[in-house]
Amino acid sequence: MKTKITYLFFVFISSLTLVFGQENTSIFETANKAYNEGNFSEAIAQYKAILETGNHSTAVYYNLGNAYYKSNEIAPSIYYFEKALQLSPKDEDVLNNLAYAKNMTIDAIEPLPKTQLSKFVNGITGTFTYNQWAWIAVICGFLCVISFLLYQFSYQSLKKRIYFLLSFIAFLFILGTVFIAYQQYGKSQADRPAIVFAKETTVKAEPNLRSDAVFVLHEGTKVQVLDAVDNWKKIQLIDGKIGWIVAEDVNEL
Repeated sequence: MKTKITYLFFVFISSLTLVFGQENTSIFETANKAYNEGNFSEAIAQYKAILETGNHSTAVYYNLGNAYYKSNEIAPSIYYFEKALQLSPKDEDVLNNLAYAKNMTIDAIEPLPKTQLSKFVNGITGTFTYNQWAWIAVICGFLCVISFLLYQFSYQSLKKRIYFLLSFIAFLFILGTVFIAYQQYGKSQADRPAIVFAKETTVKAEPNLRSDAVFVLHEGTKVQVLDAVDNWKKIQLIDGKIGWIVAEDVNEL
């Protein structure tokens, strides 16, 4: 009896998943139709209805970005293109349209210059996510153990040297990949990107209206959130400038 109830429960859950999937597909098609007909506000409402069901996909975020771009709403356009990139970092269509949207922003902020060594290191460590680096460390650990066992049970001196060398190299790779995975994890935890949604906002030196203004930002600019106090957020630009902005003027990704 218990087995039958469990079976019926899973059938019920599967049916619900199928129904919700079909419903979202129908909403997505309706939204695409509205977009193609130039009814961008309706398309936006339909795409957001899909997100409200908990279905987050690159296609929905990408289409939302396009709909907002066509509506000349730059900040939400960039916001949703960035959301799409979080799911598909190398999607060329998203990257291209994000570049078009960024061309519409007012603030021209140049990133801090990086040394060749820094670029080289970032190029290597940024190749994979911390999860992928962790898996590489596991694979290296497996190779290290296998090589060491072969070294132990091998009788020829040449083979023993080769297996020992392979084991040692694999061990070094374990140390390196674990270190990189730890570094990447730390970066991902500290990473709090946000998009300025206010048409224009003044960034303050301290989290209060009486403090001095340090610079002005406009809609669509991407910032990094460092801290939050009450209704203020401490932000940093890619050029290194830091200040406090009213929390409602930015939307975190």
